Amino acid sequence: MAKLYFYYSSMNAGKSTTLLQADFNYRERGMRTMLWTAALDTRSEGMVRSRIGLEAGAHLYTPQTDLLAAISAAHEDTPLDCVLLDEAQFLTEEQVWQLAALADEKGIPVLCYGIRTDFLGKLFPGSAALLGIADALVELKAVCHCGRKASMNLRVMEDGTPVSEGAQTEIGGNDRYLALCRKHFSKALKTGVVGAD
Repeated sequence: MAKLYFYYSSMNAGKSTTLLQADFNYRERGMRTMLWTAALDTRSEGMVRSRIGLEAGAHLYTPQTDLLAAISAAHEDTPLDCVLLDEAQFLTEEQVWQLAALADEKGIPVLCYGIRTDFLGKLFPGSAALLGIADALVELKAVCHCGRKASMNLRVMEDGTPVSEGAQTEIGGNDRYLALCRKHFSKALKTGVVGAD
């Protein structure tokens, strides 16, 4: 039976690398996959890219994309063995249910990869829906500067000062976000200094 999977973590845990490895494993066995990523992340340019240099072409989705219809149409043309979706935090709740329908009704495994919470520790809508209904939840681990598991995403300004207000989504990489354990995330927000002990 096909399942809906959610692989989640803080930033810099290798989500895109893990997605690309899973895609390679399917393709190496002669299976057909379909990759998706969020159009919101304008850095992607229709690609799933990892920080270690791996990349693959992907379809782009927006909040208006009917994933069930688009993927079902491709599946009818040539059956799909797996759908892999990066930046899953940007999915709408309706889109998460569409992906669940692909697993339940079409028998296609769907592997979603994304961050769980924003820079204030609040769940993204897509992540909240996936945490609620995915068949399997897999936490990928990142490491804080102290050696603990990094479960939080701290947004910083150019000078490294922590940011404690603003829009939930602001696209950026290591220049704008730090993966921290909860202890150092909380201290950075309270003190305005990253790495305060």
